[in-house]
Amino acid sequence: MQPTLLILAAGMGSRYGGIKQLDQFGPNGETIIDYSLFDAIRAGFGKVVFIIREELRHDFEEVFGKKLAGKIEIDYAIQALDSYVPAELGPVKRTKPWGTGHAMLCAKKHTTTPFAVINADDFYGLEAFQLISDFLTTDTDDQLHAMVGYEVKNTLSENGSVSRGVCEVAENGNLISVIERTKIYEEETNGKKIVFEEGGNLTPLSPDTPVSMNFWGFKPTVFPLVLHQFESYAIANIDSPKAEFYIPTVMTNLIETDTGHCKVFRSRSAWFGVTYPDDKPTVQAALKQLHDESAYPEKLW
Repeated sequence: MQPTLLILAAGMGSRYGGIKQLDQFGPNGETIIDYSLFDAIRAGFGKVVFIIREELRHDFEEVFGKKLAGKIEIDYAIQALDSYVPAELGPVKRTKPWGTGHAMLCAKKHTTTPFAVINADDFYGLEAFQLISDFLTTDTDDQLHAMVGYEVKNTLSENGSVSRGVCEVAENGNLISVIERTKIYEEETNGKKIVFEEGGNLTPLSPDTPVSMNFWGFKPTVFPLVLHQFESYAIANIDSPKAEFYIPTVMTNLIETDTGHCKVFRSRSAWFGVTYPDDKPTVQAALKQLHDESAYPEKLW
């Protein structure tokens, strides 16, 4: 059974200042999603589910519908503010989506196979897709999930802080913990060092610290567990309009309750992404170089 690819594309792009999911970065106007789709198809994925806001559906259908016809099955999952929120909590008073863990949950009715989850605005490389695809199509343990990790030094932006899931990995390659750090950057006060900032305090990170770039592989048996987690989270945070339910929160809970485990793959592929408008030229240059090196054909589709 071919795995499914879930693409997290409902974000607001507040730091980017626009809908970066559909912005053009490749030499022929390709989006970053185009490269993820091209690599996913090469790696054996059979279906893609775009997790989006309702107001983006028409644009996504226009951009991807025709080019993907006959290449991979397409579906759309809507991440609404009230999706899977217990009805007894009443109307949801927030404008920001509930986060990546909630977005994954919103694809529950659209996903019956083992599946991968990625960000719409990150470039991961073919190797990462092949690693996850091989895992999802061969591993039979319903409680064992996976992620692709990257060294934090290779995931920073020159234009501001970034949010990353900082990982601790056991000797057997399984994830011990992943904690979302929302403000990671290179600090130069006493020589260059990578730090995360929290509550005004700076904590150093080793350059080779593995971090999650939201490339996960899950078995579909995880959905009931995620639903239970989110309902509890929504009850506790219904009056916190900026609270976000992250996929690392999901995985941490699975590990702590011994209801799931996570194998960590280290990718040697290039990673780059878009957080700020000034990141765009860097990404454009990197993609052009990959085309020039024949890692991708002159035109993807």
